[in-house]
Amino acid sequence: MASTRGSSAPSPAGGDGETSLEALALAKVAEAADAIAAAASAGEVVRALHAVAALLFPVDSAAVAGTVEEPFRTLIIEALNLSDDERESWRCAFYHGPAFPTMSKILLGSKCTRQTYHYVAVKWLRKVHASARNEIYDSFFVKGPPTEVIQALVPALSEKEDSKEDHRAFCLNLERLLILCLLDNKGVSQILAEFTCCSKHGNDVLKPDKTMLVSRVAQLLASVPDKARLGASGALASTSFFKNVVSQLLAGAEAATVQLAADKDATELCALSSVFLFVGEVLSRVSRRGSTGILVAELIPRIRNHLHRCVPSDHKAISPEMMQHVSQSQFWFNVVEAMRDQHSIERLTEELLRQLASQHISDEEAYWILWTLFNQSFKRLTVMRSMFVDKFLLWKTFPLCCLRWILHYAVFECPPNSTTETLMQRTPDFFGTLQSLVSIWSRKEFVQSHSVEQQAYITAAIGLCLEKLTKKELETTKDVLNSILQGVSCRLESPIELIRKMASAVALTFSKVVDPKNPLYLDDNCCENVDWEFGVLSSKEIKAPLHAVDSENKPKSRENKRNAGEKKAKAIKSDVPDVRAKIVEIKSVDCDQMSDTVMNGKFEEEECDEDSMNIDASRDSSLEPYDLSDDDTDLQKKFSHLSDLAAALRKPDDPDGVENALSSAEKLVRASPDELRHNSGDLVRALVHVRCSDLAMEGEEDSAEEKREKALIALLVTCPFESLDVLTKLLYSSSVDISQRILIIDVMTEAAQELAETKILKTEQRRGSLITDNSPSWLVPSNRGPSGAGPWREVSEPGTLLSWSHRYEREVPSRSGQVKSGKSRKWGLGKAKDLQLEWSKNRFPLYAAAFMLPVMQGYDKRSHGVDLLNRDFVVLGKLIYMLGVCMKCVAMHPEASALAPALLDMIRSRDVSQHAEAYVRRSVLFAASCILISLHPSYVASSLIEGNQDISTSLEWIRTFALQVAEADPDTECTSMAMTCLRLHSEMALQTSRTLESADHSKTGRGLPTKLDSIIIPFGNVMK
Repeated sequence: MASTRGSSAPSPAGGDGETSLEALALAKVAEAADAIAAAASAGEVVRALHAVAALLFPVDSAAVAGTVEEPFRTLIIEALNLSDDERESWRCAFYHGPAFPTMSKILLGSKCTRQTYHYVAVKWLRKVHASARNEIYDSFFVKGPPTEVIQALVPALSEKEDSKEDHRAFCLNLERLLILCLLDNKGVSQILAEFTCCSKHGNDVLKPDKTMLVSRVAQLLASVPDKARLGASGALASTSFFKNVVSQLLAGAEAATVQLAADKDATELCALSSVFLFVGEVLSRVSRRGSTGILVAELIPRIRNHLHRCVPSDHKAISPEMMQHVSQSQFWFNVVEAMRDQHSIERLTEELLRQLASQHISDEEAYWILWTLFNQSFKRLTVMRSMFVDKFLLWKTFPLCCLRWILHYAVFECPPNSTTETLMQRTPDFFGTLQSLVSIWSRKEFVQSHSVEQQAYITAAIGLCLEKLTKKELETTKDVLNSILQGVSCRLESPIELIRKMASAVALTFSKVVDPKNPLYLDDNCCENVDWEFGVLSSKEIKAPLHAVDSENKPKSRENKRNAGEKKAKAIKSDVPDVRAKIVEIKSVDCDQMSDTVMNGKFEEEECDEDSMNIDASRDSSLEPYDLSDDDTDLQKKFSHLSDLAAALRKPDDPDGVENALSSAEKLVRASPDELRHNSGDLVRALVHVRCSDLAMEGEEDSAEEKREKALIALLVTCPFESLDVLTKLLYSSSVDISQRILIIDVMTEAAQELAETKILKTEQRRGSLITDNSPSWLVPSNRGPSGAGPWREVSEPGTLLSWSHRYEREVPSRSGQVKSGKSRKWGLGKAKDLQLEWSKNRFPLYAAAFMLPVMQGYDKRSHGVDLLNRDFVVLGKLIYMLGVCMKCVAMHPEASALAPALLDMIRSRDVSQHAEAYVRRSVLFAASCILISLHPSYVASSLIEGNQDISTSLEWIRTFALQVAEADPDTECTSMAMTCLRLHSEMALQTSRTLESADHSKTGRGLPTKLDSIIIPFGNVMK
């Protein structure tokens, strides 16, 4: 093995003289080895090592001799001193022949030398003085060729010692030498200098053996952090080690390039030299080992300094000619191409873009950094161009500033903000890239199957490309117009606001290209300058918003919906409550705040302040005349009958009458007249079919659309069954359009929440002072009893989760000579519930079945005007969301256990749970989460005990479905909701298991304790 390594490096001498000198060097090593093996003291070891070291290095013999005793001191001082030329010849023969590999094994303590020699590192090194160690031990590694030294040190890291103490000493010495040679003495720079020397002497043609040597040295260098033990010095950790290595590598390679550039012949072979091969190998291996960030962090400041060096002081802008005249540029032009590992290049480029974005580099500087590093390989290698144009534009996602840099470098092929940018003719590659982007962007499958971040990224790329186009250039493109129109159309149908915003931005930019004087604004929020970040392509992090939908579930401040398109675009509120308590909001009213009217079952009404109603005659305002002129509101017809109201709504030719009827509808319905039950159905139909005209001034009063919704909600709340009977039939009727179906679902959602608005009213009935403040507690038994009895303490009742009574027990000593079971005395509050009155106002459970069951029938049927599973997926998503809200409203009620199986059957359908639209999948996850938080754990436990497999199968499906979505769904919001669903499922499983354990515990009888010195007397639940 030693001879193989030696032959791989050239020797300065040649012929028989070289061979004989190598043989002499090996003989000297053998003499030293024999002396070390027979040594009885550290002085003999020092003398043997000095005899070899003096042939290779200028050793301070006097200093070494001062560390040992006679007779070794005299032998060291009298040792032969060679000239510099002689030492150089010995040095070449020693390191490039078999002598050094053999000597290194003796010095380090390789396993193959242990049977023959007492190796130095473990037995003798600790006994050698530090000054002598530096001169005659460390010098073999520090002053030797680094390519040979690294091949001796790094493989030894993998060896194991028999003794733990020996292994620690062995590793400590190895780590010390590695730090000394590679880090403290700049070993990486020395390796580059060695390769540079070979290049200048014309010995750098990459033969197979030389290529193997370079690759082996690079592999050993990059493997040091992996081979170092866990307790090794921090300097050998990957972060600090690679930081030091890369710093030496970049500085040394830049200096080596300058030296090679001075020789014209060497410059021609620069790209093929072993210097660049070594640099490329090391950088690739560092990147492969997960330290790309460290590499880029060292690279960025150096290349920025190089760019500043290339720009003269009297110039502000940089040009390619300026860079080519700087000798160091040859290194930066070739460094990426030298890496050769495409995966490492891709990782380095990606990390480079992200770090440049985080440092807020200007667009011009970032462009020239990319041009410097990649321009040479970008022109010659197809794979490099494919990385920028295909992977970085179509598959990856970067901050917006990085996207601009990629487009300017790889697509526009000109620096940003330059004078030539507007004058340059677009290349065929530009139009080909634009065509590729819009063809992918226009597909509906792309909208359905890709994340919001990816869609925003490609949308921004298209927009930035369109901004560079002229109308004449656009006319030369093929199918770009059709693709853009198709992509805008499919995005405007999306219920997700961010997707619609992308369509509006592209449409606006495209319209400016076609007709700059007439821009097309599809959204009221559109600005003249489009923000292509869309809120998700920031330089800090790329993250889809957790709430990427636009509507919020606020019944008293609803968004004004002007047409069917906007109506269809409304999205569900996809918030999934974090805890079970948030599902049914309970507002407790303190008993002290209750008035006497509430105590009697009446609701207290607001009383007018009589003082505020009195007119102060002393004020000047009381002398002003009254305005007795007729007002338009005074002339409007006042409705007092629901039949008149419905008739007015059916007169489309009288818009004022329709508006007046809408204004009066809610108030009249909530008054609950006697005719409500008989006329509610007719009024519901009239309200659904009325065509609202937005006549109200925005910001002053509710629009006609909002008044219609409030009237329908009032009908559902005051007369649920009759109103639901009409609405559920209209939902799938061919006589209504998609906006009316969404209206029906919206009002059902709002009405369910209003019916379920829960308040728990607590009052305390006090019948007089039965006890005084000084009286002892009457809930706790008296302290009377036998001497030695312990104090009473409250204990929980096993097997019950909630009890109105209290249970106490205490220890009583048993009588001497008597073993007897303890007697129990019961003490409690027989009618504790009498002290509190409690009632709930949640009226929704009574109507839950009427809300849910009819609409769950027929959702999958396709008929004239109805196609929920495909075309009308927005209606399907809102329908599932409404059903989830209904489950929230019956949480912990018996109705939840009855309705949950039907809803589970609906959402488990493959057409629903695996729907192509993320909007529907979000609704399914929301409904599944609502089911989990609505079912009482005792119901799940009882179902399992009774052997009901349906509920367990359904709950297991929820878990499996949520796992699949969390792992593979492209929509970020879906994955977030799936994680919440999994957490709720685990909480449900925990509560169910506790209920099962409690049930098992309650069935188990309690036996008599075996320890009888103290008997626990239970104090019962019911007072007798």
